[in-house]
Amino acid sequence: MLSTFLIALREGLEASLIVSILIAYLGRTGRESYTRFIWIGVSSAVALSLGFGALLSFTTTQLSARGEELFAGVTSLAAVGFVTVMVFWMKRNARAMGKNLHGRVDHALPLGSFALVATAFFAVAREGLETALFIYSNFRTVSSDTSPAIGLVIGLSSAVTLGALIYRKTVKINLGKFFTITGYGLIIVAAGVLSHGIVEFQNRGDIAGGASFAWSSNSKSNVLWTLLDGTIGIGSTLTWLQLALWATYLVVVISLYRRPLKAATTATAPVAPVAASSR
Repeated sequence: MLSTFLIALREGLEASLIVSILIAYLGRTGRESYTRFIWIGVSSAVALSLGFGALLSFTTTQLSARGEELFAGVTSLAAVGFVTVMVFWMKRNARAMGKNLHGRVDHALPLGSFALVATAFFAVAREGLETALFIYSNFRTVSSDTSPAIGLVIGLSSAVTLGALIYRKTVKINLGKFFTITGYGLIIVAAGVLSHGIVEFQNRGDIAGGASFAWSSNSKSNVLWTLLDGTIGIGSTLTWLQLALWATYLVVVISLYRRPLKAATTATAPVAPVAASSR
């Protein structure tokens, strides 16, 4: 539940801020009549993301046991790769997000309404598809869908609410710190997804070491094991290879993530005032 909540909150708020920036910019420049095209693009992106998530789930049900393990392993590794790249991209570009989106709007408007729809669609679709893949992979790491589903709903609801409050200037948060802290959280969750992806290949026999356990406990129903498995990827049964790759990923990625940004990047105007601009 905690991991899906974090994913939904982080990605949902990012998408909400993108929508807020686009709508606020149109309002501030006296082009409110084009707002409906933003919503058409956003709605299309949400529909595509939901469809992608449904496709992933449907594909799983149609595969053999070995095919399902392969599919789960590949999608897990893909999710880890996408999320890792996204976390670093967001760290470098968050402060310039507003300026970049303003430029896209200015470029799209002379080309017509379809170009504006496409601008909103592609801006949100990237977040939505990435979230669908990561959420699907994260669901594969738990034994029950109930708690993760609750976390997903609460996280998305919180993200939309928080995004609306920021847009209306009802609340103010330090978005730089928010994305930095949640970035660490996503890295930890990604390490768990990586661990579970590796064991899928070990179960198939594609990677050796499937019978070499760092530990193997019979207490799979233990609340502590369930919590650890659903958050950081350390379950009641863990192979040495899983443990090694989990630890290596965390050490390497967190070390790189902690490095300060270059002065040229940090000099850009912060995103929070842009996202919260009034109409």
